[in-house]
Amino acid sequence: MKYDLRGVSADKSEVHEAIKGLDKGIFPNAFCKVLPDFAAFDSDYCTLMHADTAGTKTSLAYLCYRETGNLDIWRGIVQDALVMNIDDLACVGLVDDLIVSSTIGRNKRVIDGNVLKALIQGTKQFADKMLEYGVKLHLAGGETADVGDIVRTLDVGFTVFGRMKRSEVLENNIQAGDVIVGLASYGQATYEDTYNSGIGSNGLTSARHDTLRKQYGTDFPESYDTAMPDEVAFTGQRSFGDTVVFDTKNYLVSDLLLSPTRTYLPVLKQLFATLGTPKMHGIIHCSGGGQTKVEKFIDNDIHIIKDNLLPVPPVFRLIQQESNTAWREMYKVFNMGHRLEVYLSEKDAQTVLDIAKSFHIDAQIVGKVVSSVSKKITLKSDYGEFIYE
Repeated sequence: MKYDLRGVSADKSEVHEAIKGLDKGIFPNAFCKVLPDFAAFDSDYCTLMHADTAGTKTSLAYLCYRETGNLDIWRGIVQDALVMNIDDLACVGLVDDLIVSSTIGRNKRVIDGNVLKALIQGTKQFADKMLEYGVKLHLAGGETADVGDIVRTLDVGFTVFGRMKRSEVLENNIQAGDVIVGLASYGQATYEDTYNSGIGSNGLTSARHDTLRKQYGTDFPESYDTAMPDEVAFTGQRSFGDTVVFDTKNYLVSDLLLSPTRTYLPVLKQLFATLGTPKMHGIIHCSGGGQTKVEKFIDNDIHIIKDNLLPVPPVFRLIQQESNTAWREMYKVFNMGHRLEVYLSEKDAQTVLDIAKSFHIDAQIVGKVVSSVSKKITLKSDYGEFIYE
């Protein structure tokens, strides 16, 4: 996989090997680690803490900022980093009253104070938007450090903490007979100001190098690992200002690659309030690992079949066209059109579809769960059938 040649991993196999012996918390198969209530030591409650960053999307944003001077790009990066935390926690059922702390490491030589201001203001703007939908994010400050010796451009991360009732925790128990409802990563939700390409914050190393032309690496060597093999570094033909056409519609390359990661938090808050935890057997945030993410949360006798997938949005078709990456790899690196999956009985699926629709988010039953002699994921798409075991 080219992903490996670029020094990154879609499935983080080495990370999972390193942590496999660690305690998995009081709900071992929950999407996030759940701990006892260390805040008030109440046996009816539990606490959760999650940390993540925007990953290498900051490098992509840096290139676009250097070319365009558009500071709004950095507000999107804040959302990327926040969503990678809050949406993971929401898959467990923690959907409100989240305490948020930031960690920003910058190379002061190339990232100035205007960028820092945009990042900090962007955090408050996102929190204000979530408050409009009844989700409270409490901003607790954070750390901003000048660490140019170890950071080429910028690293943006958050740590999020919250507390909830143990009885409301969703621990994944995906079962044969479940259907899978997929919620689109693309389009324009009611809480989004513009079209969202669906790119998210995973696979951005591939997106950057497969789509952008070689000159970006020449002009801005600080934007990537120059020890990377030349044959996989900036191999595309596109610039940020290029217009591409898909399905008779025009799209700017910069808009496709830098759409902020969609949050499903307002949707999930309503979903938990309406259905409740018992009726949902699993919620998966299809982040690292793309459409194979669920593999980490199913038993050895479960076969996941996704045979009615949502359309692949333009951004992923662009990346594939520019790179000629095998579709099998694309589905393991990117979300490919839906980044949230809800596993539940078919009789309850319509509730999920209706709630998604109320937020103007496309959703449909994308597959089913069946019994198997071994753990397996099968994807049936317009680009072939792929089996992951």
